[in-house]
Amino acid sequence: MYKSCLKRTIDIALSAIGLVLLALPMLAVAAVVKLDSKGPVFFWQKRVGLHKNTFMMPKFRTMYIDTPANMPTHMLNDPQKWITRSGTWLRKFSLDELPQILNILAGQMSIIGPRPALWNQYDLIAERDKYGANDILPGLTGWAQINGRDELPIEVKAAYDGEYVKRMSFLFDCKCFFGTIACVLKKEGVVEGGTGTLQKLSGGEHRQ
Repeated sequence: MYKSCLKRTIDIALSAIGLVLLALPMLAVAAVVKLDSKGPVFFWQKRVGLHKNTFMMPKFRTMYIDTPANMPTHMLNDPQKWITRSGTWLRKFSLDELPQILNILAGQMSIIGPRPALWNQYDLIAERDKYGANDILPGLTGWAQINGRDELPIEVKAAYDGEYVKRMSFLFDCKCFFGTIACVLKKEGVVEGGTGTLQKLSGGEHRQ
């Protein structure tokens, strides 16, 4: 009942309320982005959604317009140099993700679920296939995001996404939701330069 109906109802209700409550703050963020550097307010990327169908996902632009396109941050040479002044704090507090409320209303995303992979993140997509994590709606935040976020290597991140698929429920979504708020306030797991920092520290490879 929850997975088939109630979850979507909650998504619509909360995202609609969020859009109304956050309209003015989002306008303020848009103004800051526009004044801070040349280029559009929004940055659009092709992301992988339900059953590996792709969709266009917006973010507030946090990088300069000459940043290489369709490349995960961790693959950039010195990623910090591509990030704008306003982008630094927008990313720290995940405010750049707010426009994705529109994707939730459109039924392309859920509030809670695996973060949508870039269309060319083939290793992450393949790992998620092992757990059925490509067969649910991706989310604004999820179980992996409160368990390491950028610090997680691909295999571990996909395993957390698989755990979410198994444990998906109203109470587990609440745990992910409030856990995300705590992580954002503490700025945990944000590592510019990519996923796998925990693994790198222990001598392994890194990636996201």
